[in-house]
Amino acid sequence: MQHTIVNILCNTFVRTVVTAMAMLGLSSPASVLADWEPTKPVEFIIPAGTGGGADQMARLIQGVVTKHNLMKQPMVVVNKSGGAGGEGFLYVKESKGDPHKIIITLSNLFTTPLATGIPFNWKDLTPVSMLALDEFVLWVNADSPYKTAKEYLAAIKAGNDNQFKMAGTGSKQEDQIITVALDKVTGKKFTFVPFKGGGDVAVQLVGNHVDSTVNNPIEAVAHWRAGKLRPLCVFDDQRMPYKEKVTDTMSWNDIHTCMEAGVKVDYLMLRGVFMPGGVRQDQVNYYVSLFKKVRETPEWKEFMEKGAFNQSFMSGKEYASWVEKAEDTHKALMKDAGFLAK
Repeated sequence: MQHTIVNILCNTFVRTVVTAMAMLGLSSPASVLADWEPTKPVEFIIPAGTGGGADQMARLIQGVVTKHNLMKQPMVVVNKSGGAGGEGFLYVKESKGDPHKIIITLSNLFTTPLATGIPFNWKDLTPVSMLALDEFVLWVNADSPYKTAKEYLAAIKAGNDNQFKMAGTGSKQEDQIITVALDKVTGKKFTFVPFKGGGDVAVQLVGNHVDSTVNNPIEAVAHWRAGKLRPLCVFDDQRMPYKEKVTDTMSWNDIHTCMEAGVKVDYLMLRGVFMPGGVRQDQVNYYVSLFKKVRETPEWKEFMEKGAFNQSFMSGKEYASWVEKAEDTHKALMKDAGFLAK
């Protein structure tokens, strides 16, 4: 009897609320409490050129989302690489409160505003998820006489300033930061040659137009597998864990760390997603959930192994805290390299 009275009272209350909301032209409680999801196409901004690591990852995600029907609305990938990615960051900053825009980031999240002085900081955006961390590998052309990092660095030390050309993505970004670190290790300066994206950088090395690159694995793996490029060392304090052979003779795990070659330089790059500022937490939660689903697909797992990624994943306060520390690290690196805007 008591339960019946309670049920009657509850049902009466719900009918009263629904009627009142209908009279006011408001949605029903069910729709108010429903989880948020996109109501129009989602723009996925890449603040870099085509063919590079960020571009490949974003397009892989787009394909996975479409294939597995993970979103009802389409995901549209848009490259905005102008001003070392500043174009993309400012575009999303100006879209405050719009949950239908997301941006994939790399270290130019920090380096571009520090080097150019554009009115942008990562805190203008809303952190969503760290998808992975990306490695950097020192590459030479497969026809190069240098078989190890020690041999190549010894040649640089014995040569003249600017004798060796290093290709990289953009100016005063992560590739050039690593190059400056190598300048200090060798005591000689590279001629740094910037290009729009990692795909272009790899092609320049395949064509022997430069002597080396510090491309991410995913940007050079196809050329390595084809016998066009040779990896000398990875800029990490431990070897990459992937032991399946990429070529007939080598796996990612077979590549020595640069530390093993006596080069005390290590650097990992963020592959993460942000939204504009001013979005709601339920909207952020939608994308966190989406990327967790993406990470469970076989296509993503294959991509992670193919590109030898460090598969760290973060969201929420942990991710924001990591980004804040990474900003401090880049400020120190940029200052040391003389790359800060004056």
